[in-house]
Amino acid sequence: MIPASPLFSQIPLPRCAEKSPRWQQLWREAISDPLELLRLLGLEAQAQELLAASDTGFAVRVPRGFVARMRHGDPADPLLLQVLPGIGELLDAPGFSTDAVGDLAAGTVPGVLHKYAGRALLIATGSCAINCRYCFRRHFPYAEQTAAAGHWRIALDHLAGDSSINEVILSGGDPLSLSTAKLSELTDALAGIAHVRRLRIHSRLPIVLPQRVDQELLAWLERLPIQKILVVHANHANEIDETVAAACAELTRAGVTLLNQSVLLRRVNDSIGALVELSERLLACSILPYYLHQLDRVAGTAHFEVADAQALELVEQMRGLLPGYLVPRLVRETAGAASKQPV
Repeated sequence: MIPASPLFSQIPLPRCAEKSPRWQQLWREAISDPLELLRLLGLEAQAQELLAASDTGFAVRVPRGFVARMRHGDPADPLLLQVLPGIGELLDAPGFSTDAVGDLAAGTVPGVLHKYAGRALLIATGSCAINCRYCFRRHFPYAEQTAAAGHWRIALDHLAGDSSINEVILSGGDPLSLSTAKLSELTDALAGIAHVRRLRIHSRLPIVLPQRVDQELLAWLERLPIQKILVVHANHANEIDETVAAACAELTRAGVTLLNQSVLLRRVNDSIGALVELSERLLACSILPYYLHQLDRVAGTAHFEVADAQALELVEQMRGLLPGYLVPRLVRETAGAASKQPV
């Protein structure tokens, strides 16, 4: 029997209070030392067996609020496994590369990727509030590829000159790591491009640092004249606590459509119980499960991979336990393909 989801939708959700600590301060206080992370969880005695023996080339960053959702004393906690630099990252796995999804080949002008018809993706920033160890852009050259540079000028010129683009996708890094003023600079200019009808934002911040959903951000979203979609990223139900639920309620009130995409990760969510509970918890926060991604085969992430046969079996089991709208589409991103590919 799968345990019932906490029904956050039935809990009175307070409106975001300006007296709360500002998100920038919480960002600065994020943990960057893996040993400190283990100490906070009572796992320092196991550091030698849990941590990579040498530098993985990918820094640690974890907000303290996210750490508070981890199980104390559990080295197999599914949230911890997503952020702790383990020995698996140093393995040389055949078929894994630094640009598994073909981002570099899809570049048109600096900071703009054009992979799919009708959509342009802007690399808004290289910054993230959390460094997920399976990140498909952990090797991406952000220094040369940031659309926000120069007041978005190059990116905006490209968008205005291509009338086939009707949706702009903000990605990164995490675009909500930019100030709201910087985001407003972009959307004020987008308002003058008649063929752009939708703004889609891909962000992990409402999950890992929900304080980012402050009154300034909500006011910006509410006044946007185009349709706005926010794709959040949660992989496990334990990532979603009352603070996340409150932030999502605010976003919904601001007229934002909320979707979730997850990555299927070995030892994190590769069980029917974990996936069903995640879908239920998402819906309680008015977030619709959208994609369940097979792992992008990026160097340093092979230890997270789940075989296609197991992934397909898990999704089939989900169909037997959930209504169709709670079963995310199992997909893989393939370099050069015209869309995400069903598995």
